[in-house]
Amino acid sequence: MSATRPGGGTSDNPRHSFGRYGEDAAAEFLRRKGFEILGRNVRTAFGELDLIALDGDVVVFVEVKSRRTTSGLEAVDARKQLRLSRLAVAFLARAGWLGRAARFDVVAVAEGGACTHVTNAFDCAPGS
Repeated sequence: MSATRPGGGTSDNPRHSFGRYGEDAAAEFLRRKGFEILGRNVRTAFGELDLIALDGDVVVFVEVKSRRTTSGLEAVDARKQLRLSRLAVAFLARAGWLGRAARFDVVAVAEGGACTHVTNAFDCAPGS
């Protein structure tokens, strides 16, 4: 089974397929919680954001971690937080939203589709 990649094309890599499955599960989970999904796999000059959503008036940058054996939450270390902070600031600037309230959430998706949602998982890293 091939997974469609952003920008077209396919990938037969099982890791990419599982990652796409996790993003699908996380997006649906957040929709059921009342979030409006604004974008998926959003590219900036610094890389890619998994999901961007609105929770009321708050812009939410969601890092999705799909893991077969662990929660995945430990994978959002200080280095990753700095990278995500830079991505978020670049997105907000491009959208003209620098004055809007924003936060970072993490959704860990287990192999069976169970989602663990950490709201306001970390603050914007200094220097971003």
